[in-house]
Amino acid sequence: MKLTSLLFTSLLLFCGATLSAQTADEIIAKYLEVTGGKEKISQLTSMYMEGTIDVMGNSGPIKLTTLNGKGYKNEIEIQGSVIVSCFNEKEGWSVNPFMGGSSPETMPEAQYKMGREQIYIGAPFVFYADKGYKAELLGNESVGDVNAWKIKMTSPDNTAVLYFFDPATGYLIRGIQQMEMQGSTVDNVMTFSDYKDVAGFPQPHKMNMNMGGQFEMTMTISKIEYNLSVDEAIFAKP
Repeated sequence: MKLTSLLFTSLLLFCGATLSAQTADEIIAKYLEVTGGKEKISQLTSMYMEGTIDVMGNSGPIKLTTLNGKGYKNEIEIQGSVIVSCFNEKEGWSVNPFMGGSSPETMPEAQYKMGREQIYIGAPFVFYADKGYKAELLGNESVGDVNAWKIKMTSPDNTAVLYFFDPATGYLIRGIQQMEMQGSTVDNVMTFSDYKDVAGFPQPHKMNMNMGGQFEMTMTISKIEYNLSVDEAIFAKP
């Protein structure tokens, strides 16, 4: 009788574990569902965001504009100077007065490849399977007090990013990508929090970026608008 009971209990545990098991595709599908739905996200034409940013103790306004599939541009004002970072379908360019640049400079190819996905709203999750990205579930890992799902996403050109999702909400709460900084490779850690629903599309309203402990900034979003008319010309290098 005891052996039978033990066998029965083991089978229940096995079935429970099987039913609760997740795949990378299922986790990404849940994320898309809770943030508005894949089809609706794909139909957005533009996204505009405003907020404030704190960079190593200095703060200022920030504006981010995305024309879906055409371009992405962010503009940060710090100490009276404007830092611009922009991506379009062909290249990336930037203006950074704090690095001695007052005119637009073309991004290195590696930097462009790391950021070009930003021209797509919901990237890379809305199209990863169709465009040859590989999603691999690596189990769970703690992010604060959350035992998060950990997924490795590898692009067709072999660029890898780790994404962490909250099992309770389905939201993306962290992303980690390796990048070069001052001649060394560091982890660029993006943490997402304070999700709020905007016109049916929940978005994080607080984002923190930490680059290997050497550079940190926090962005707080105060406004998000969708489907505004955006002139594609603003993404072209002047």
